[in-house]
Amino acid sequence: MNKGNTGFWSAGHRPTLFAAFLYFDLAFMVWVILGPLAPDIAEDLGLNAAEKGLMVAVPTLAGAVLRLVNGLLVDRIGPKLTGAIGQLIVIAGLLVAWGLGVNSFGGILAVGVVLGFAGASFAVALPLASRWYPPEHQGTALGIAGMGNSGTVFAALFAPGLAALFGWNAVLGLAVIPLAVTFVIYMALAKDAPDAPAPKPISAYLEPLRNRDAWWFMLFYGVTFGGFVGLSASLGIYFTDQYGLTPVIAGYCTAACVFAGSLVRPIGGALADRIGGTRTLSVVYAVAAAALAAISTGPATVGLALGLFVIAMLALGAGNGAVFQLVPQRFRAEMGVMTGLVGFAGGVGGFYLASSLGIAKQLTGSPQLGFLIFAALALVALGGLTTVKTRWRSTWGASLQGARI
Repeated sequence: MNKGNTGFWSAGHRPTLFAAFLYFDLAFMVWVILGPLAPDIAEDLGLNAAEKGLMVAVPTLAGAVLRLVNGLLVDRIGPKLTGAIGQLIVIAGLLVAWGLGVNSFGGILAVGVVLGFAGASFAVALPLASRWYPPEHQGTALGIAGMGNSGTVFAALFAPGLAALFGWNAVLGLAVIPLAVTFVIYMALAKDAPDAPAPKPISAYLEPLRNRDAWWFMLFYGVTFGGFVGLSASLGIYFTDQYGLTPVIAGYCTAACVFAGSLVRPIGGALADRIGGTRTLSVVYAVAAAALAAISTGPATVGLALGLFVIAMLALGAGNGAVFQLVPQRFRAEMGVMTGLVGFAGGVGGFYLASSLGIAKQLTGSPQLGFLIFAALALVALGGLTTVKTRWRSTWGASLQGARI
């Protein structure tokens, strides 16, 4: 790693950065694929609102738990091998689901658990890229690698149309094709950084949890990424249920929202590099809370709802990049396990949002209460950030050279 050159494109390892992005991108595509397919699956299997919410939330929860596992594996066997194992599990699982068919609620939940391995790619792709770059470029590098969450756009754009042509179960098999191509490219280009931390005893991996800053980062990412992925998985259901759109048109609306959130992740990281992660996050939480609170009032038209969701996703996407501008500054030596822990919290946030919208719809006839509660959580995160930012800047932030807190 060349730490003496301050130019981003002259630092790090570009083939690995590209491989991390591509792997993350296609993994995210399949991680949320049940969301765009949900209207068709629900009709075929006769699912109610709560079951629909749980169906799209299970991959998020499974991904959250498996991110912890991947965080441990990354520090012990390296990110490249960890990512290869996860990709093979997802490919095999989708082939089995396609070949045998999925005919029950329990079966689709099992598929969701397998898709969790794709969601766990987060704990691999980010350390894979991060370890190649010096502190002053962490926000940009992790923003580019993390922009792989744009894979959710492909799921929203193409899955409903393919389901209309071939049936939703066939889409699971078709997804294997780009996954297999990505696996080959990943194995050819990705390379573990030469200065990776030495493996530690298993008990040492949870040592960061003794530090209160780790819990703050988990809260902050639980809101930003949890909001992003929870909405990505749920908007197909929302637009079809609330406005009577077809699954294909709902997919286009979802894709617009997800594209906005994905596009600004590297921008959020770069902005955090320039003005500081805490300043960026302060704006993020305020904007996200306002947009989600407005959505909770039940927008009268699909155009108004779409505009508000785009605003919310822009804020949340930028927040994802800003959080991971800060994490490597505070926990560089524990980046593997911290990516797993923080990613776990983000997945839990997404599971909560997706499932709560379904439960709210089942109990009250509308998902609006779920949006309002998540808006309140964004305000809680803003309050927490206000509490800790001065301490961060005067303690560990003061010792960093070339990085802004």
